[in-house]
Amino acid sequence: MFDLFLRGGTVINADGSARMDVGIADGKVAALLPPGENAVARTELSVADCDLLPGLVDAHVHLREPGLTHKEDFQSGTLAAAAGGVTTLLDMPTDDPWTTSADELRAKMALASGRIHTDIGFQVVVRGDLTGLREMRSLDPVSFELFTADVPQTFLHDTLDRVTRALQELAPLDVLVGISPGDQSILEGELRRGAAGPGDWAAFCASRPPLAEAGGIARALLAAAQTGARIHIRQINSGLGVSTWQRMRDMADASIETTPQCLFFAKEDYDKFGANLKASPPARDKDDVAALRKALRSGAIDIVATDHAPHGAAEKAAHYSAFADIPGGMPGVQTLLMAMLHLVDQGDIRLQDVVRLCSANTAARFGLAGRKGAIRPGCDADILVLDRRQGTTIRNADQLSKAGYTPFDGLQVPWQLSRVLLRGHEIFDGHKPTQTPTGMVVKAAASFERISRT
Repeated sequence: MFDLFLRGGTVINADGSARMDVGIADGKVAALLPPGENAVARTELSVADCDLLPGLVDAHVHLREPGLTHKEDFQSGTLAAAAGGVTTLLDMPTDDPWTTSADELRAKMALASGRIHTDIGFQVVVRGDLTGLREMRSLDPVSFELFTADVPQTFLHDTLDRVTRALQELAPLDVLVGISPGDQSILEGELRRGAAGPGDWAAFCASRPPLAEAGGIARALLAAAQTGARIHIRQINSGLGVSTWQRMRDMADASIETTPQCLFFAKEDYDKFGANLKASPPARDKDDVAALRKALRSGAIDIVATDHAPHGAAEKAAHYSAFADIPGGMPGVQTLLMAMLHLVDQGDIRLQDVVRLCSANTAARFGLAGRKGAIRPGCDADILVLDRRQGTTIRNADQLSKAGYTPFDGLQVPWQLSRVLLRGHEIFDGHKPTQTPTGMVVKAAASFERISRT
């Protein structure tokens, strides 16, 4: 007997779609059956005319806890994620304190326990002195994060030598290393040359040019090729970066991500959104956005994540002497699915590409394969029910993040997210998330798979 039976829907996986009925037992997908086949279940739900997608897995999230909970916390961030169909969040280590040791990772896991509405996997930071790596590895974080620019000196790996040395230490640990590409020398040089400049958004963009991103990508791939380390490159957003990635990616076991904001907004949009769009890397030219869209269509980009990094409204609205001083980041977990569905509606990608980019590839790459990223027997029953008969308009008023806004306000898509299941239990009913936290801390228990490209 099944605990729950979903009848009449179309199952969408990364490798295709099919009309199938879904049986769920003990929090897992227990069976996929041909439409109309007899089944006995405690509860049966009609999902006729609906698309069933695996819950999204967001690889790049800042939930701001501990230490920065006036911006976001585990509860508010996971409620927003549940309302957006993101059932697993991979939380970055840049809180207060940064997650740099096994003790800090244990403390962060304990803080989340019993308070989260979606599942969370945790990522840890690689210090410049490379301490604590083996002990953190014993706790199975989903990644080790390495920063090459724009961070405190304690965490800075700003030369090819330092990146290579870090990867030499990490490669034998059989982990995934997330690398944020940049070039500290370009940043510092531009800041020196522009010290007397206006400090507007144009100066901010100039201080972090596509050349810095492309150089960071090349450096990461060369160091990974030399050491045999497995890497994931964060948030590509320029045409030069795309070209560098496409030419060099086969040198190493590497994957790459971008974000919805990089796919939708150009630097001219700063005039409209101002501080609310400010993040790092900065928005690029319209040609860069077009290059990213093309790379997405061709399969050159492996993962779309959000870099969800909210700030309080007062922080964003305060006066700053320079655009670069505005706190960088914006909310994203509640709008990831709808932004991707807009790209489907525009013909850039297909529904199965949404699964590939935002669920299957992420789960495989970050050690969650077999549990997340697919609607298949044995996987967690994390399932999104999308109703094709109704549409959705994204609105600031509906956002559950403490940020209280979204740059996607007004975006329309011809689907409605009518239900979200986490391990077979409803966490969103189409109107609001449930208030009982049922999320769990997940660890990288599977292999970190190489992304398959066709």
